[in-house]
Amino acid sequence: MNMLHKRTSLFTVLLPFALVAYAQNDSTIVLQEVVLSDVKLYRFSNGIKTRALSDSTIAKNNFSLTDILRYNSTIYFKENGYGMVSSPSFRGTNARHTAVIWNGVNINSQLNGQTDFNTITAHNYDNIIIRSGGGSTQYGSGAVGGSIHLNNTFRFEEHLQNKLRLGYGSFNTTNASYKIAYGTEKFSWGFNADYTSSDNDYNYLGTDQRNENGAFKNIGLNTNLGYFISDNNLIKFYHNTFIGNRNFSGTLTAPSNDNYRNLDSRSLLEWVSFKGKRVSRLKVAHLYERYRYFANKETNDFSFGKSKTGVLNYDHKYNLGKITVNGIFDLNLIKAEGSSIEKANRNQAALLFLLSHEINKKLTYGLNLRKDWVDDYERPFVFSLDGKYILTDGYTINLNASKNYRIPTFNDLYWTGAGASGNKNIVPESSYQIEMGNTFEKKGYRLNLTGYYIASDDLIQWRPNEGGVWSPINIKEVTQYGLEVDADIEVNMGFHKILLKNQYAYTRSIDNESQKQLIYVPEHTFTGSFAYCYGKWSLYYQLLYNGSVFTTTDNTDSLSAYWVSNIGIERTILKKSKLNTTLTIRVNNLFNENYQNVAFRPMPGINSQVQINLKF
Repeated sequence: MNMLHKRTSLFTVLLPFALVAYAQNDSTIVLQEVVLSDVKLYRFSNGIKTRALSDSTIAKNNFSLTDILRYNSTIYFKENGYGMVSSPSFRGTNARHTAVIWNGVNINSQLNGQTDFNTITAHNYDNIIIRSGGGSTQYGSGAVGGSIHLNNTFRFEEHLQNKLRLGYGSFNTTNASYKIAYGTEKFSWGFNADYTSSDNDYNYLGTDQRNENGAFKNIGLNTNLGYFISDNNLIKFYHNTFIGNRNFSGTLTAPSNDNYRNLDSRSLLEWVSFKGKRVSRLKVAHLYERYRYFANKETNDFSFGKSKTGVLNYDHKYNLGKITVNGIFDLNLIKAEGSSIEKANRNQAALLFLLSHEINKKLTYGLNLRKDWVDDYERPFVFSLDGKYILTDGYTINLNASKNYRIPTFNDLYWTGAGASGNKNIVPESSYQIEMGNTFEKKGYRLNLTGYYIASDDLIQWRPNEGGVWSPINIKEVTQYGLEVDADIEVNMGFHKILLKNQYAYTRSIDNESQKQLIYVPEHTFTGSFAYCYGKWSLYYQLLYNGSVFTTTDNTDSLSAYWVSNIGIERTILKKSKLNTTLTIRVNNLFNENYQNVAFRPMPGINSQVQINLKF
């Protein structure tokens, strides 16, 4: 038992690299599947492109998940003003085609089918994994363009660590975060509280206007507990709450006086039993979301929507030597209601079969199958096949193919608001995709080249009927294809350390009927980061390029391309025994670029932040 606990501590440190350096010995595999709740991401994604963002990377960025991913991936974000509703475009798909996975559970909204990335506090998580491509067989609806995985980990050893972050910046922006981690050989506990507020009243560059209705205040609470009730049984509990209060920014042409308040609460209880070659786990989760929208923030009148989801999940994995099989049963019971939606219930069940086969030390492949049963529409059978082949020392080929889907949301099916109506006859979207990746890796550098192709049909789009009432119908067929390049370099020269990370994406997302590029999909995106460390000093620089995007379906109007740079400097100002104090100064939009990622909604010009971090 003691050996298991010691290795658990080591795993917590090495987790961000687990998806790149695949471990082969049985004890490590068992350990990972015991501690990590999102096991499918590690064990059954051999031929899938993934990228891990470590705790240190997260710490160098602002608190929102949007800012983390904007500068550390090639995902394009449509943000309705800084801190407002934030929607991703992953590989040319829309926001409903990106799944967000919280410790193995899909948390996309049951109301609109997507996640607002400015309602996720990134500092609540120990690591963030970006999984590219289709993942519906493992993670369900919406995992089409890719998925974002938010993970918490445990340390089963004697430890007590506190982290305190305090920051202040332009536009009267205040943030504070406190994190504590405590553990013994049998017990591990972590708690995190975050607070961010901002007047967010930045000037619209090139005009005499100001972002007058952009203030926001967010609170995030997160806790996770783990306890070994015996040598072969572990109980884990996770909870996350986000409380948001935002005014909604206006545009260059229209002022705003509205307000939006949301509450998201997630709880997950998990029991893991492991012995020899088998691991079984039972998960019970409760997800709650609620919003209130005030068209006039000076009044008490609001519209609302809310949903409750109960999740029961059981999986059993068995290791047959070079072959590992996993059977999973998943049940979701969902209730929703709102001002403009009928009271709606949905019961859905799924059976999954996952297989991973290590033919030899060079060749591994996986097969995933999924069948769903839902009581309010037909749902497709989906599958995926992936493989990894180590051609030579330092050169690996990845290949995967899959069928994926997105189900109609409650808004799609049951909306009853004025001027719009849901459609109970629409069917799920489906897509077929194939991807090939080439990875070249040696000590000090890593290069990945990935090409992909996605063919989608039955896409759901809201359109007005002959009477002028908007309603969703299945109409579109879309083709997406592209090339992605990731290049990482690490140089160590005595006391000097240099890190360079670059990512480029070429993306085409074509409406097959009109042969036009879809709106808000840049053909070219690039992110680059440079970090230099020497002694107590650390300097980093971030660069983001987004190519021009069309804002109309006929491609007649567009937003200009833009470059945005951030720079930061950090110094350790006190280091004694268990106390470590650092001071960070960060300048965002260093060259005062005037840019928009949504039409008529300017983003901030040059601004700064000061932050002090204490570890004790």
